[in-house]
Amino acid sequence: MSSDMTYDEILKIPPYSLDLREKEELLTRRLLELTRHHSDNCESYRRILDGFGVRLDEASSYLDIPFLPVALFKEMDLLSVDRSNVVKTMTSSGTTGQAVSKIYLDRTTASNQQRTLARIVSDFTGTSRMPMLIIDCPAVTKDRNMFSARGAGILGFSIFGADRTYALNDDMSLNVEAIDDFMEKHGGTPVLLFGFTFMVWRHFCLELPKLGFRPDLSKGVLIHGGGWKKLVSEAISSERFAEVLRDICGIERVHDYYGMVEQTGCIYMQCERGRLHASVYSDVIVRDHRDFSACEIGRGGVIQVVSLIPESYPGHSLLTEDEGVVLGEDDCPCGRRGKYFKIIGRLKNAEIRGCSDTYAEGF
Repeated sequence: MSSDMTYDEILKIPPYSLDLREKEELLTRRLLELTRHHSDNCESYRRILDGFGVRLDEASSYLDIPFLPVALFKEMDLLSVDRSNVVKTMTSSGTTGQAVSKIYLDRTTASNQQRTLARIVSDFTGTSRMPMLIIDCPAVTKDRNMFSARGAGILGFSIFGADRTYALNDDMSLNVEAIDDFMEKHGGTPVLLFGFTFMVWRHFCLELPKLGFRPDLSKGVLIHGGGWKKLVSEAISSERFAEVLRDICGIERVHDYYGMVEQTGCIYMQCERGRLHASVYSDVIVRDHRDFSACEIGRGGVIQVVSLIPESYPGHSLLTEDEGVVLGEDDCPCGRRGKYFKIIGRLKNAEIRGCSDTYAEGF
């Protein structure tokens, strides 16, 4: 697709460098362009816009661009490229019998997802690849029944790791021998840990002390995500989660993230002050559930997410099934510009869908 600014040029912008005015200008230009692109190339999307009487020539801000409910990807095949150009089909996590979203990627969109993820995460971990301990089992990326958002998440974050080691056996028990070998090679050096929140808690935090095993991961950084539903129900806060990790293996740097398969690549990382941040490649808008007007800072509502990435499917503006609140913009003490926010929880009666929450439900 043609562009005033190509996505390659957009990716050269540091992920947390634009202020409110600069970012709004970039988002509006690119998102209007994506909306026109999908309207021209996805008949179902065009019919949705026509059905709501959308006139793109009247949109003056990305806030005016229509959104699709994220659940629509469970009901319809939505793609803006010929099927022969699809190189990967991603599916969301889901409990047994639950419909899953299907996201169709061409080579360009798949590449841009990975490059965007790298730009965002390296702002928190640095650009050097670190030895990587994955708090999951090897089968998750091999078994096609397990390979959905969970497998894709592991593979996506694996680009930041070297000498990747799985901390769990395929029965989800701790692989003490593998962790021991990893520590022998990399103990006392910076390492990267990755896992889904409930799995990290259940199979790592709770099992290590039972075995009397205390690996020194004090120079490590943990990235985790996938939902808190089960842990919140057990009264485990993010503060308690981080405290236990510090006690059992010395990890000080713990970053949660918020993201979804429908907008892979544009994740929202938690900073050192515990706030989730929107990068220049995406944004969150909190909508009032009564009239879908944009909420002011500090007022909770339904989260809309926008992404500058999707070219092969119309997933650039989506209404999620999550509640949240924007806490501020351009003034987080961590120094990163852009909006920062927190997730309140799932909307009432919404299906469980995060990797962590889906696994916990089965567990």
